[in-house]
Amino acid sequence: MDRVFTSLAALLVASLAAPLAADGLPNPFYAMDTSFQRPGLNQDQQFELIKELGYAGYAWHEQAPQVAKATAEKTAQMGLKMFTIYCAAKVTPQGELTHSPALKELMAALKGQGTTIWLHIGGKGPAFDSLAADAQPVKALRELADAAAENGLKIAIYPHVGEWTARFADATKLAKAVKHPAFGVTFNLCHAMAMGEEKDIPALLEEAKGVLVTVTICGADTGVTGGKWGQLIQTLDKGTYDVGIVLRKLKAIGFAGPVGFQGYGIKGDARSIVAPTMEAWKKLSAQAAK
Repeated sequence: MDRVFTSLAALLVASLAAPLAADGLPNPFYAMDTSFQRPGLNQDQQFELIKELGYAGYAWHEQAPQVAKATAEKTAQMGLKMFTIYCAAKVTPQGELTHSPALKELMAALKGQGTTIWLHIGGKGPAFDSLAADAQPVKALRELADAAAENGLKIAIYPHVGEWTARFADATKLAKAVKHPAFGVTFNLCHAMAMGEEKDIPALLEEAKGVLVTVTICGADTGVTGGKWGQLIQTLDKGTYDVGIVLRKLKAIGFAGPVGFQGYGIKGDARSIVAPTMEAWKKLSAQAAK
């Protein structure tokens, strides 16, 4: 009995002497639906999985307004937030912007959810350096931002390879031209790297700090450009690129907004993707917070 007591006492002293775990960054961490929508689990089970693992919420895809509303409300009851919803727009060289006719209805349906409308803008629009405050796409985007603000939402450009706003630097210029408190930009690590912006990432984040709404990260291999998604989108515990570069810069600029995990195209079941990513996030977040 004395031996057991002595062992327990030793364990207690050791645990008290051990350093406390770092708190980590304040940013909520969410999972994009590209990472957890996999065969083998129904939608409810997918949401239960990311809740179990500690994700604060998720990024979603464009749906009919009432369907999106039902999804957001159901998951809110589970303690999960719909941080973003991915919506399409297109621009012409003359600056005409088009989008789903249901976009404003979607924003009204999501009123009060605090969701960000992720707007990826395809087409070949005007030169970004020519975008004055009265430019046609700027005015159209400002009008959308007004509608978002009325519903307690935001709009953030989603830079995507092959689109008008493929480059994060250009998306930042556009967000600054729109100059609306409910309008900003998303930093997507995989797309920035694909567009050759890797070495400039800290400077680009510094430039965007006033309009940065959310960030997406993933494991990636350094020195890779183009749409080599197998190398540029991996679970967060893999890849040769130091994702800490992004996280340390976010801390330096005072960005406390949500950070998401991009899982497009990663092979495997949902748990094999989001579980190791959450463990890697905890480690990376703790290291960046020091």
